[in-house]
Amino acid sequence: MPTIIHDDTELLKATQAGDDEAFVMIYERYWERLYRVALRKVRVTENAKEIVQDIFLELWMNRASLHVEVLEYYLLRVLKFKVIDHYRKEIVRQNYAELMYSTQSEANWDTEEELAYNGLNQAIIECIEELPVRTKAVFELSRIQHKPITEIATILKVTTRTVDNHLNYALNFLRLRLKDYLPVVLIFLGFYGL
Repeated sequence: MPTIIHDDTELLKATQAGDDEAFVMIYERYWERLYRVALRKVRVTENAKEIVQDIFLELWMNRASLHVEVLEYYLLRVLKFKVIDHYRKEIVRQNYAELMYSTQSEANWDTEEELAYNGLNQAIIECIEELPVRTKAVFELSRIQHKPITEIATILKVTTRTVDNHLNYALNFLRLRLKDYLPVVLIFLGFYGL
């Protein structure tokens, strides 16, 4: 049975050393609070979840180089900047989508659509291949084979929480890696009225 660490400083040190159980403890300790604050600021459930997941993904990916004195203050400060970035990106996305929609003629859509779709599709395939083996298995069972989390947990002989964590990691990894393709996705969504 893993030792429960109550001190944030010790949890952070263990996480920086690569202890994923310590990271999960940080996640469980702060996820709900960060989510509530984010939801108050952005008012859309999915956006709030995305912001909080990005915070934890970056915390894990940058764990070795972090210089944090008080973990709670650090997480709240990162949340503040993520919310500001969210609103900046929303403005840019809206302006870009409006510009692209207004300047493109329908005659150009067939070729451009196909090229953009193929590029996005290839990028998604490459990103999935970069996922850790277990995370890739969870992602493929969930998103490609459309299996529910409980069934995935049974197949892989893990808890549903573990499946959820792998799936969150995979989705955030793809979101970060594919952010350059977002204008393409927005154009498709705007063009097709989805």
